[in-house]
Amino acid sequence: MTDIDHDFDQRPPEHEPQPPVEVPHTELAPDTLRRLVESFVLREGTDYGALEYSLEQKVAHVMAQLERGDARILFDPDTTTITIATARGTPAH
Repeated sequence: MTDIDHDFDQRPPEHEPQPPVEVPHTELAPDTLRRLVESFVLREGTDYGALEYSLEQKVAHVMAQLERGDARILFDPDTTTITIATARGTPAH
């Protein structure tokens, strides 16, 4: 019989969730920022209330929130996703 050392009960250490990383909008190239904002406003479930807005209006609104510091871009290293949230933490719109 061969002596093989197997430790089947050993599991990889639990991954500690990482906090989101803020990405300053000023650090992104203008076309990258634009595509990111467009992607965000086109997501299903983004609520703009009873009024209808064009894509351009939605993008302008989110860009203005970013410029004022009312919204921020967040990268989630655990899911490798990016979103835009208000300074309070709720999704921007």
